[in-house]
Amino acid sequence: MHTLKDKTAVVAGGAKNLGGLISRSFAEAGAKVVVHYHGTGTREAAEETADAVRAAGGSAVTVQGDLTRVAEIRRLFDTAVDEFGGVDVAVNTTGMVLRKPIVDTTEDEYDTMFAVNAKAAYFFLQEAGRRLNDNGSIISLGTSLLAAYTDGYSTYAGGKAPLEHFTRAASKEFAGRGISVNTIAPGPMDTPFFYPQETPERVEFHRSQAMGNQLTHIEDIVPIVRFLATEGWWITGQTLFANGGYTTR
Repeated sequence: MHTLKDKTAVVAGGAKNLGGLISRSFAEAGAKVVVHYHGTGTREAAEETADAVRAAGGSAVTVQGDLTRVAEIRRLFDTAVDEFGGVDVAVNTTGMVLRKPIVDTTEDEYDTMFAVNAKAAYFFLQEAGRRLNDNGSIISLGTSLLAAYTDGYSTYAGGKAPLEHFTRAASKEFAGRGISVNTIAPGPMDTPFFYPQETPERVEFHRSQAMGNQLTHIEDIVPIVRFLATEGWWITGQTLFANGGYTTR
């Protein structure tokens, strides 16, 4: 029962980095994958990931969409149902990082950060709750900054903070259908999204706060995603701080 074989997974932000590796990993476990990507800049990566899914013996379709628009989220799930007959797992890896002092943050930056990190996450949960088959799973990516006390990330950490409450509410509301809902909160990840926000000195500080003096690697997060989507089905309503001890609470 708790397997990805012949299941359908929607992976938001599934073209590259963590989302791309999740898509490939799910395919290796026998899943059909809907690979979402945001814009034309990631179309090629999305197609490469879809090809990798097919090479692993799975089925894949790519879907472009701006998930800050609710209609685009609905179209993403419509495509999954139309192509594969239903959805069993929904993973949202999307997000936007901004490191900027509060006194310098513009209204447009605030609105964009909360649209990407909070609004899109909420309506992804909503549509997943409407469209998932019974006994499915919903997994969102948060941030370990939810348990950190630091400067510069007010709109990023603030925008991600509501996701915990959305997750708890959804886990209660969807429990009757056996759908688990969780958030994974990695530490600073060794991906291209992290480095532009930081100085070399701060990067070294972030490394020093976790086991092995290293940032979180996407390869460390993917097995947790797979676990929550399969044998970890009994875990729900939780925020899992998977960060090598970078922070805790």
